[in-house]
Amino acid sequence: MAEDRRTRRTRRALRDALVALILERGYAGLTVEDISERADVARATFYSHYRDKDHLFTRITTDLLQELDERMQPLVEETAVGFTGKPLLELFRHAEQQRDLYLAILRGEGDGKALRTFSEESVHRVAAVFRDRAEHGPVRPRLPADLLARAWVGEQLAVLHWWLEHETPPMPAEEAARMLLDLAVHGRFWASGFTAPS
Repeated sequence: MAEDRRTRRTRRALRDALVALILERGYAGLTVEDISERADVARATFYSHYRDKDHLFTRITTDLLQELDERMQPLVEETAVGFTGKPLLELFRHAEQQRDLYLAILRGEGDGKALRTFSEESVHRVAAVFRDRAEHGPVRPRLPADLLARAWVGEQLAVLHWWLEHETPPMPAEEAARMLLDLAVHGRFWASGFTAPS
């Protein structure tokens, strides 16, 4: 048990060190020595957990996705009938709690690998929800689920990135999520102020 706690503390320290250094100096020039020194652990300890800094960043991203998925799952089940906005709000709340890590990912650090992983996994999950809804729901989509999912996730991540880049968010998470939900429900035509022709 003590070993597990020690392992968790070490991994947490390495994670926090990597994220802090990314935001301070960028990813490209960082070394394992930089990360180990910031985390106050020996290089040998780093290598007992991770192959290199890429492995660490990948693991951090995977862990974040798993944590987000666990928080989303009960909310996704409620969306079988349509858009509730609850998963979207949960994404913003989670990002607010893990701001620095989300920023490191959404800025495309590490040659964009973490961002691609986060984006592709999000698209995969959203497309599965859309397909399930189409199969069991009363409506049939006019566009392929994969395209709809890419558009929806792309909008979310672009707005989320903009929202997080402000030291103080320009609006509460609830308002940002509501605006994105309005955009999803009513469309860009409505959001731009146009009135549908009668």
